[in-house]
Amino acid sequence: MIELTTIEQPRKRTKPDWLKIQLPTGENYASVKKIVRENNLHTICEDGNCPNMGECWGAGTATLMILGNICTRSCSFCAVATGRPTEYDLDEPKRVAEAVKKMKLKHCVITSVNRDELSDKGSLVWAETIRQIKLLNPDTTIETLIPDFKSDWQALQNVLSEKPEVISHNMETVKRLYRLVRPQAKYERSLEQIKKTKEFGLRTKSGIMVGLGETDDEVFEIMDDLVKNGCDVLTIGQYLQPTKMHLQVKQYVTPQKFEEYRIVGMKKGFKIVESGPMVRSSYHAEKHV
Repeated sequence: MIELTTIEQPRKRTKPDWLKIQLPTGENYASVKKIVRENNLHTICEDGNCPNMGECWGAGTATLMILGNICTRSCSFCAVATGRPTEYDLDEPKRVAEAVKKMKLKHCVITSVNRDELSDKGSLVWAETIRQIKLLNPDTTIETLIPDFKSDWQALQNVLSEKPEVISHNMETVKRLYRLVRPQAKYERSLEQIKKTKEFGLRTKSGIMVGLGETDDEVFEIMDDLVKNGCDVLTIGQYLQPTKMHLQVKQYVTPQKFEEYRIVGMKKGFKIVESGPMVRSSYHAEKHV
């Protein structure tokens, strides 16, 4: 008689209480949504399934995403659509600047998809967006959360030359997990980009996720690498699986552990460390200028 066995499927982890998400409500939320729609813009809040959208939009802020909403890369943690982008709108920088003005933002965060298929990697639209924001909003400070531009340092220079107040580039995860989490990125390339940004004289920022199976020692190692390459601000947040097609959460990191990471990071030399379960790159970004 043949004995049949069943293969156990990995159990879905139950979210702890500290990861409860605020539902989107209120006049500010509706106003931000209307401005984004009327200006035909994208936000990483929506396209990236950000858990803080309700809180941020409710406060009248949003992270605008330029260069369309289709990315040329396929990172296994990210909810943004992957494929061949068709959108390349030279009028977009002006619409972004107008949206920033309508939202009356004192500080704005701009990010983008990767546009590896473009000869300038999208950097000229990046530069024009910063120029237009400054033109219409001279008192607004700017954070740019930029891609790695595939080591095209001229593309990076195009953005740096416009001198936004903060240049952010996320490492996302520890060195060992790079090929799994960011298969089309390189750990050393991202560190070099942060180093070049610091050498240019701008405030540098990066972010990582935890909960993907990394160890404390690996988190401390990436902290050391970032400090050594001139990173001023670090954000650390809990990875949350956006869909069943993405990487599963390996562990839910406790608020106490996040506080430990913050303390260690400050001792290692960061000027600011934002560390908590719901922290994302642009979370409380106005404090990082």
